[in-house]
Amino acid sequence: EKSLRNRHPWIFSGAVERMEGNAGTGITVAVNDNQGNLLGYAAYSPASQIRARMWTFKDEAVDAQFLAKRLENAFQLRHQIGVIRAGQAYRLVNAESDGLPGLVVDVYDRIVVVQFLSAGAEYWRDTIVSLLKVGVDADCLYARSDVDVRKLEGLEQRTGWLAGSEWGCPVAIQENGHSFLVDFQQGHKTGFYLDQRENRR
Repeated sequence: EKSLRNRHPWIFSGAVERMEGNAGTGITVAVNDNQGNLLGYAAYSPASQIRARMWTFKDEAVDAQFLAKRLENAFQLRHQIGVIRAGQAYRLVNAESDGLPGLVVDVYDRIVVVQFLSAGAEYWRDTIVSLLKVGVDADCLYARSDVDVRKLEGLEQRTGWLAGSEWGCPVAIQENGHSFLVDFQQGHKTGFYLDQRENRR
């Protein structure tokens, strides 16, 4: 429990003393210390060595409202650092860093590309897609959940349109005064290394 008290969001299988009940893949479970005190809530993944990923270290419900608040926090942060502009590309959600384990959301101008990399993110997939359709000004959402880590989570790989009309590929974006064409359907990961903006500059 020491790593959890230090706010590390992963619980490895060897750290679990016992499991009470029969939680399914992606179900939210309560996490307790060895005295039975609540440490928070996590998404359960029986197939993975990372047996659970913490949603929260508080006693709060993990539901659609919880996810909406986390997405809104991520959106506000990107506004504050000034990466949200017309024609720009930016990472809206960076998984655990934004309190949404296993979820990556990249925005390429009018296209949102989403990766559901964990059992918990996959469990809430439809809810997350619905929230993104409302919260992000985009024309379509595309899934790039075709990475090997999903196999470790016991999940099938999948790609395809999640919402909106199909968009031609590649898509043009602007970054640091330069134009780039991004292949979000066949390119590596979601099509572009958005976290390398400063290095490319």
